[in-house]
Amino acid sequence: MKKALEFLRESGTFYLATTEGDQPRVRPYGAVFEYEGKLYIVTNNTKPSFKQMIENPKVEISGMNEKGQWIRVTGEVENDDRREVKELALEAVPSLKSIYSIDDGIFAVLYFTKGTATISSFTAAPETFSLY
Repeated sequence: MKKALEFLRESGTFYLATTEGDQPRVRPYGAVFEYEGKLYIVTNNTKPSFKQMIENPKVEISGMNEKGQWIRVTGEVENDDRREVKELALEAVPSLKSIYSIDDGIFAVLYFTKGTATISSFTAAPETFSLY
């Protein structure tokens, strides 16, 4: 998990894929953190992506670093409404404070309940590992 977390942080922007019915939906994300050994992402619970993840928790994340490597994280996510997790998210990603507050009613954090990550490049064999 830590290797995937570091890679996503290094990438800056990464892309989250969900599904809406039978249509894939992809959008940029940037906030990722770790809590209790789990990989977390942040969103707004009024966004379609949040609703899509609640209806179908299967997601993929992809990002690319400056070395020309890319990562694909495939797994399932679950909402975590605990206050302490939201507090940590704001500490781990301070830029979130300009968008969210713990008690705003829209701040949502989700964690991967299971998943795998694959780091690939054009010059080396892919490296696949479990998040947990």
